[in-house]
Amino acid sequence: MIVITTPTGQIGGRLLDILLNDALPRGEDLRVIVRDPAKLPGSVRARVDVMTGSHGDAEVVDRAFAGADAVFWLVPPDSRAPSLEAVYSGFTRAAAEAFAHHKVGHVVGVSALGRGTPVAGRAGQVTASLEMDDLIAGTGVAYRALANPTFMDNLLRQLPSIRDHGVFTDVVSADRRAPMAACRDIAATAAGLLLDRSWTGAGEVAVLGPEDLSPNDQARIMSEVLGRPVRYVRQSYDDCRAAFGAYGAGDAFIEGYVEMMRAKDDGLDGGVRRTPQTAGSTSFRTWCEEVLKPAIGTESEGWGQSQV
Repeated sequence: MIVITTPTGQIGGRLLDILLNDALPRGEDLRVIVRDPAKLPGSVRARVDVMTGSHGDAEVVDRAFAGADAVFWLVPPDSRAPSLEAVYSGFTRAAAEAFAHHKVGHVVGVSALGRGTPVAGRAGQVTASLEMDDLIAGTGVAYRALANPTFMDNLLRQLPSIRDHGVFTDVVSADRRAPMAACRDIAATAAGLLLDRSWTGAGEVAVLGPEDLSPNDQARIMSEVLGRPVRYVRQSYDDCRAAFGAYGAGDAFIEGYVEMMRAKDDGLDGGVRRTPQTAGSTSFRTWCEEVLKPAIGTESEGWGQSQV
């Protein structure tokens, strides 16, 4: 029995697709925890055991982890939580108790790069995520944290700006190269670990993507793939704070994000050497061709307007 949290998310949904094809034929049962089962296709609901509710709820995880051999763990974003500890360790505490109570054998969790770097203790969301990893590992379960850099898929949040103005923004230096990972590669790595449970102890598995890229590199590749100019505009930290505040994010999330991005500019994601095992298979160009370009569509309205 493999239990999957966030089965309708960017990573969890892709993982579920993989396991439906690869785990069920091997005799593995699949159970998902989901707030709204209607978001799962009927054909999927017919093939998995559906547990309705939040995986931050002690009663839900106690029922969901009964009989589980392995769990995929991903904490959902909560931009209005009172603290980053509440977002990560607080949300995970009930699950950690259930891992131990039900003697779950293996857990694979989505986390972040940065452990062991000089800035790991002042990296906002990343620092809180690493503390969550320690909480899970402390239960004695065999645990693998997927240590990820920035997701390529985060750019999908800026589709209107990319489509209408040819602009994407962030707060990191325009020429700062760093790894980027595609969500589908993260899901594939998680699937491999969940299906081959011969590993023991606690540790990390990095998913770095095939290359380090700067925002300027990303802009060049997007321009080439989309056939229209795209450029990067660096935000100030104050502008970043104001933008998140306009969307209703709380102070803890905003300051945690700023701390994380400062740490990334100071080398947070540079502590792991790329190898064939950590590189992943999806280049940024491939991701742009197969994910970004279809999402943008062929509509050209807005291109060529003032690049602001």
